[in-house]
Amino acid sequence: MASVFSRLSAMSLLFGLVACGAPGVNNTDATQSKELKVVSTFLPITLFTEAVAGDCADVTALIPPNLGPHDFQATPSDLTDLSGANVLVKNGLEMEEFLDDLIDSAGNKDLVVIDSSRGVKTIKAAGGGHHDDHHDDHHDHGHGHSHGEYDPHIWLDPVRAAQQVENIRDGLVQADPSCAEGYRKNAAQYTAKLKELNTEFTEKLKPYSGKTFVAFHDFATYFANRYSLKAEFLVDLPEMNPSPADLQQVAAQVKASGLKALLSEPQEGNRSFNALAKDLRVNIVEFNPLETGSAESAKVPGTYFEVMRSNVNNLVKAVGD
Repeated sequence: MASVFSRLSAMSLLFGLVACGAPGVNNTDATQSKELKVVSTFLPITLFTEAVAGDCADVTALIPPNLGPHDFQATPSDLTDLSGANVLVKNGLEMEEFLDDLIDSAGNKDLVVIDSSRGVKTIKAAGGGHHDDHHDDHHDHGHGHSHGEYDPHIWLDPVRAAQQVENIRDGLVQADPSCAEGYRKNAAQYTAKLKELNTEFTEKLKPYSGKTFVAFHDFATYFANRYSLKAEFLVDLPEMNPSPADLQQVAAQVKASGLKALLSEPQEGNRSFNALAKDLRVNIVEFNPLETGSAESAKVPGTYFEVMRSNVNNLVKAVGD
């Protein structure tokens, strides 16, 4: 991330006067607007924030929906968005590791930051290679790049996602008490749907308890943990390439468990993973970790439910009978 930090430092010099002193972009002007100005980070956080905000706040995604947090490169307009915002909502758990420098560069001393992971039970990151839903220790298999100490993909567990929504609700109520009733009502409706989704998934996945599934990227630990499944993966981050040893280990796992398919993210297209599936005579099915999506889908909080139901249907195809 060093290149991102250097770009931010340069931008803070070039645009510091604009961000901190120009009319129309400072926080004082933002608070004079009738609507609370909220910036969310990436897709799931945007969906949850939109759900809670409703008509009470104007939500802007910092990271374009078609980009994941690992691909994000800050621009001067991002500094302007942050300098004029009242609230920033993030996933936390070092998923958005670029944020601290960006916030400093924006120079918005009144910005309220809501960490949606606050109080959510976490699982330690594996740090590379393979792990299942019960590992708590840190392992480094030489990939050299991982998330922080804890796995950040909490939004893929509907129960933890409901906690994130409640944290966003509490933060927005505190930042904008004038619309407290609206935030609470919106959050209650959304968390009720999340709890219903969890009940639905619990019943649907019960026959597959203890089964293992294999995904390309390490994103499914919380999901697997919630539904008594085991998750294997090739790499920590989607842009990484698996080693031959990784591929051999997964091949052995697939043969031992009788998997019918491997899980891949949308548009992942990793040649090694696709070749492995072909060699093993299994299919590739999609499990969308919701790190990216279309601009239209980002404005529709129901996207979360649609994508997660599709994921579960594809997972059932992968683990088989």
